[in-house]
Amino acid sequence: MTEGQRVLLVEDLATNGGSKFSFVDAIRETGTNCSRAVEIFNYGIFLEAEERQAKQEVQLHRLCTWLDVLDVARAEGTFVSETLEEVEEFLAAQREWQQARTGS
Repeated sequence: MTEGQRVLLVEDLATNGGSKFSFVDAIRETGTNCSRAVEIFNYGIFLEAEERQAKQEVQLHRLCTWLDVLDVARAEGTFVSETLEEVEEFLAAQREWQQARTGS
């Protein structure tokens, strides 16, 4: 990479964005411009990633999230509705879901 170049970061899987933002910082240290990132799959449940994205001025483009997967699974009848509902419940409130099932 050379100073002044524009760089698009492509990531296969993103959870809370930690590694992505480390890469963005490293890329920017070379003098290049990295203001956009593409994620193939993003969990879509970690709000801290959205906040960090705004602070670091990185525009994210996502191909799909868990909600997209659930929509397709429901449309194709891939799983029973109880399974899909359980996953949706987890995605909506991970900590509460875990506490209700483990007591911790």
